[in-house]
Amino acid sequence: MENKHGSGARAGSLEGKGFYIVLFLCAAVIGLSAWLLFTGAGTNVEDKNETAEEQVVDVSGAYVTMLPADSARQQPAAEEPAEQGQTASQEDQSGTEQTQEQTSAEEQTNAAEPSDGTETLQEQAEEDQSVFSDSAVSYIWPVQGEVQRAYCIETLAYDDTMADWRTHDGIDIACQQGTQIMSVAPGLVVDVHNDDLLGTVVEVDHENGVHSVYANLASQPPVAAGDRVNMGQVIGSVSNTALGEINQVSHLHFAMKQDGASADPTEYLASAWTE
Repeated sequence: MENKHGSGARAGSLEGKGFYIVLFLCAAVIGLSAWLLFTGAGTNVEDKNETAEEQVVDVSGAYVTMLPADSARQQPAAEEPAEQGQTASQEDQSGTEQTQEQTSAEEQTNAAEPSDGTETLQEQAEEDQSVFSDSAVSYIWPVQGEVQRAYCIETLAYDDTMADWRTHDGIDIACQQGTQIMSVAPGLVVDVHNDDLLGTVVEVDHENGVHSVYANLASQPPVAAGDRVNMGQVIGSVSNTALGEINQVSHLHFAMKQDGASADPTEYLASAWTE
């Protein structure tokens, strides 16, 4: 009887110890698994960090060609209009500059060219000035008629009235008594007097040293010293006051002076009579 009870007590004691052993083993296994998992996770993290660091180090010294993304590949096509816009803008700017230059050139040309009225006045003034300043300009004839006696200042010619040989400082233009005599150019009447040989004389200053002299006129001409006369204006009429040429046909004695010296009238007058 005693053995049976001793074996049962031992068996119960072993069963109680076995339960704790199993529980301990389970706890150990769980702890070991947890340690392994933790250790493995840390190792993976470190390995990843090391791999990333190695990749960074490796890439920093390498030349890497990156392919552009789809959106980036489409950008050049989108930039073409911008380039075209820039080109168009440059062309517009160039066109604007050309237009400005043309406008500036036109303004300068318009500023240089006078208006029609001003141009007409200037042309008139230039024509008048050409008459005054150029002794080679053809003046109008003072009267229509043939030259009966030519200009002769360097050689002597026989004078029917004076019955001698003498010079002749003008030309004698045949015309009827009473024929109106005209000024050969615009000018200023500087002298009206009576000469013993040439009769009534009218002298007109045409400026630039050119003077015209009209003799054998009627004793009372329609102009006086100080009067301004126009080209073609009547300054007197033919008469017979020139006693030194009384034996000649009725005529106008016409002479010209250049700077006070006698000049050949035919070098100033137009080649033919003009109405």
